[in-house]
Amino acid sequence: MLKFIKGNLESIDGVSVYPIISLLIFFIFFVILFWWVFTAKKEHIKQVSKIPLENDKNNQQL
Repeated sequence: MLKFIKGNLESIDGVSVYPIISLLIFFIFFVILFWWVFTAKKEHIKQVSKIPLENDKNNQQL
């Protein structure tokens, strides 16, 4: 099956650019995510971490 995919990709001009673009998108996404994690406010993290517990309490009351 790989032969069919590889054969189709070889016929596309400039196909070698797509892996580089994919790697850049992947790298930029995780750099931004890493930056957000370290700059997020501690109060926000605590509030968001309590959401599953709050939902569980609401379900038990119903």
